[in-house]
Amino acid sequence: MPYIEVTMVEGRTPAQVRDLISALTQAAVDTVGAPVESVRVVVREVPTTHFAAGDVTIAERRGDPDPRA
Repeated sequence: MPYIEVTMVEGRTPAQVRDLISALTQAAVDTVGAPVESVRVVVREVPTTHFAAGDVTIAERRGDPDPRA
């Protein structure tokens, strides 16, 4: 049973998230031969203030001030 987890910054429409789920499910079916009903997909969306790279949040990269200032 393939279990696929995706974590991404929030902001996509429900339709975009649904399309992602379908594409990931189909990729598992096509690449490893998993039965479609056995594929599990979890999408976690996090706020831009809770996702960082190199100690800079996505919100800060987009121009929001550092809340500690």
